[in-house]
Amino acid sequence: MAAHLCDRRPRREARDRQRTRRLPRGPRVHRRGEQEVTDRLDTLRASLEEPLLVTNPVNVRYLVGFKSSNAALLVDDDRVTLFADFRYATAARDVEGVEFVETKRDLVGDLAGRLSGRIGFESAAVSYAAYERLHAGGLDLVPRPGVVEALRAMKDEQELDAIRRACAITDRVYERLADETFVGRTERDVAWTIEQLFHDEGSAAAFESVVASGPNAAKPHGRATDREIGRSETVVVDSGCMVDGYVSDYTRTFATGPLPEELKGAYAVCLDAQAAALEAIRAGLSGVEADRAARDVVDATQFRGRFGHGLGHGIGLEVHEAPRMSQESKDVLTQGNVVTVEPGIYLEGVGGIRIEDDVVATNGGIENLTSLRKDLIEVG
Repeated sequence: MAAHLCDRRPRREARDRQRTRRLPRGPRVHRRGEQEVTDRLDTLRASLEEPLLVTNPVNVRYLVGFKSSNAALLVDDDRVTLFADFRYATAARDVEGVEFVETKRDLVGDLAGRLSGRIGFESAAVSYAAYERLHAGGLDLVPRPGVVEALRAMKDEQELDAIRRACAITDRVYERLADETFVGRTERDVAWTIEQLFHDEGSAAAFESVVASGPNAAKPHGRATDREIGRSETVVVDSGCMVDGYVSDYTRTFATGPLPEELKGAYAVCLDAQAAALEAIRAGLSGVEADRAARDVVDATQFRGRFGHGLGHGIGLEVHEAPRMSQESKDVLTQGNVVTVEPGIYLEGVGGIRIEDDVVATNGGIENLTSLRKDLIEVG
């Protein structure tokens, strides 16, 4: 690989560029140490056949700790170049170990004029319009989907620590939520209470909390509405928080009184399905095999066909990331993957059940980061 920056337009003065130098000791790049950033970049380089243009903002943040909505990173064999416009220039100059180039606000147009040669790009993060502009500028673009995402899937100890702390906070929030009154309140009101509970813990919700009651609980991706929660129905609560940029993602199903036999039976089957998956998951297991462990339990009952989504997904800097565990997954679990395990049973017009834990895949099985009780919690 070789550098692909070229002098096809007037350059900024030398003071606007920052030469590569060693990272200092200490928490500089979003609390990341020298060795952590170096290791990530070296691991990425080892997998590259040509320089890689990283444009997914989450991947830029993962690699060098720089957070921006309009930045790109060119990873070459001998240097790393960070591109960003004036709004982010001050912060970008503080990123150690990269060469900074200030661009116009039209980042794609600027890169099209600066770069040349054969360059890999994140095809899942580049629109067709952006691809056309870069290609028209003379770049030989090679699609390299999922390269950085594959690295992100294997969490290091610092990442695991952040996720563990997020899970501990989420445990406490759900425990406090179980003491709340649900009946007579709207789903939105309960969702707002969850936001406040996370705030009380010094954190913030990682995504919009799902509170789905009664017939709404039969919608796997239901959103909190103005529906008033009634008695003797299920309430599916899916929420999580963020710590140092890393997320948790839990689901528990609450009962607002004695449930119909069908829903009680569905809860028992869902719990058994999750237990089977938790027993099966380990490094080396495919996403299809993990999904099958839970799905076979559901499909052996009257609820066959009511588990209409995959078993789970990776979490980390994003709520949904690699690896996936589903009937269509092509992923294989590896040591250090953090995944959700969330079978569900959905009965249209009646209600729904979902139980979700966050676990770390290990060579010997799992480390379950979720300590919440799993019996059916009855609330008022």
